[in-house]
Amino acid sequence: MKIKLKEITVRELSKDYIDNQEGGVSGYGGKLDIRPPYQREFIYKDKQRDAVINTVINNFPLNVMYWSVQDDNTFEIIDGQQRTISICQYVKSEFSFNQKYFHNLQEDEKKKILDYKLTIYLCSGTDSEKLEWFKTINIAGEKLYDQELRNAVYHGPWVSDAKKYFSKRDCPAYAIGNYYLDGSPIRQDYLETTIKWINDNKVEEYMAINQKKKSAKDLWTYFENVVNWNEKNFKKKRSFMKGLPWGEYYNEFKQKKIDPEKIEKAIAELIKYSDHIKLKGIYIFILTGNQKYLSVRKFPDNIKHKVYEKQNQKCITCKETFEISDMEADHIKPWFSGGETTEGNCQMLCRPHHYEKTETQTKALKKQLSI
Repeated sequence: MKIKLKEITVRELSKDYIDNQEGGVSGYGGKLDIRPPYQREFIYKDKQRDAVINTVINNFPLNVMYWSVQDDNTFEIIDGQQRTISICQYVKSEFSFNQKYFHNLQEDEKKKILDYKLTIYLCSGTDSEKLEWFKTINIAGEKLYDQELRNAVYHGPWVSDAKKYFSKRDCPAYAIGNYYLDGSPIRQDYLETTIKWINDNKVEEYMAINQKKKSAKDLWTYFENVVNWNEKNFKKKRSFMKGLPWGEYYNEFKQKKIDPEKIEKAIAELIKYSDHIKLKGIYIFILTGNQKYLSVRKFPDNIKHKVYEKQNQKCITCKETFEISDMEADHIKPWFSGGETTEGNCQMLCRPHHYEKTETQTKALKKQLSI
């Protein structure tokens, strides 16, 4: 990695500043890519932005910024995106400082700002060297997330197109899927999650294969299919849907015949037992019929030990003696029939007999729910 010191003025930096939204942000006479692939679409809050302008107006020193030198002698910002955008936006009168826009200033005040000198380090080297340097200098700043770094490593036409679908504040993925996904589009959470779904958690592999492709339409179509399948089968939106692995459910159960009306009634019935079960497990339980996903409320250790001793350390069914670690605490009256998680409703079973009873109870539960 070669690093060269350079000074430029605000006048030079802000020349031909353009924010083309999805088309990117550029300045420095069109030679500087202000928002390259690995930079998130993050803008300083007013207080941070004003601090930058105050620094420039008072001719205080602003922290060093880093640019990478490209093969065609253009530049990409490695560090300093938000400071650069704040300065350029102010010079273009896109916001005011101390109740004055740039165009409200006197000519000598404008000249003072435009002549302010910025310290830039120009970095030359391989992509991997620049990426490592970028990680290093950002330790104390806004932390980059894994997917943001992957976007840097595999940058190209595919990443640029994928970001149009998944990485803007009001992107198409947010418009149709924000009820189902955790995280934020601009933090690349939507993009990362969708790639994990479509390629069995192998994000780097998928991005490496697709890096040179011009379109990310296949990934977007897959995401649409996931959302459409979800909305077709689960009619009502509920808060505990958010953050579930819907792509994994779609991959495994998209061919499964589902009756949305029966599903809705079953969900409504299960919600009544929210004191006993984990609501987020309802959907996968309905799809698989496996009660373990409901994470039924367990008996605390003190109750388990008391009942274990009352039963003389024997399974209530087979009367054989077991270590407590080889037994399970069981609801005598099932939770879905009103059974409480109390000492009076607890019995200790050996694991084989507990499994057997659980299977019987699950069949009863499914019959009660008509699924």
